[in-house]
Amino acid sequence: MPRPAILTIDDDPDVLQSLEQDLKSRYSEHYRVLKADSGVSGLDLLRRLKLRGDDVALLLVDHRMPQMTGIQTLSEAIHLYPD
Repeated sequence: MPRPAILTIDDDPDVLQSLEQDLKSRYSEHYRVLKADSGVSGLDLLRRLKLRGDDVALLLVDHRMPQMTGIQTLSEAIHLYPD
């Protein structure tokens, strides 16, 4: 079974890259570190993970993003992963 995922969602590519590097250097032994550049793409990724039966350990989401805020993203994500 694959390791649980840590998903970072941020519209700033520099922040997203930095978060990915930091999280992978610290947690890659126990978690898969995934990234998405918007709330919409993050939710699409979460749906694919759910269909595969993969666990998600953590969502790290920027609050201020175009199209969909972090709160809106998390509100939708909780329907996919309520626990």
